[in-house]
Amino acid sequence: MDCRVYALLLAALPLWAQAAEPANEGCINVEVNGYKALSYECLSEQMANPKGTAAARKNQEALNVPIEQRAPNKLGLYNQSATRIRMGNTFGNSALPQRPPQ
Repeated sequence: MDCRVYALLLAALPLWAQAAEPANEGCINVEVNGYKALSYECLSEQMANPKGTAAARKNQEALNVPIEQRAPNKLGLYNQSATRIRMGNTFGNSALPQRPPQ
């Protein structure tokens, strides 16, 4: 009787070992007639960053600064400091700049 119990335990041991192993989260690639078919859905799930969507949204919001908060030189408006640098010592004396615009 004891031998039968041990035999059943030995027979069931591989099943318990298989159940104890964690499931493999890898992707399955298939090859048919020499052509490989990659599982792009599985690969994109592995590469997805759940925190990345929120970060991308915040980055986009930071880039979309309201127009009233933008710097004048970003809008192409007059800037006295930049004009003084370009005109050099002719600022207020001549219409021709000392340094040509770049």
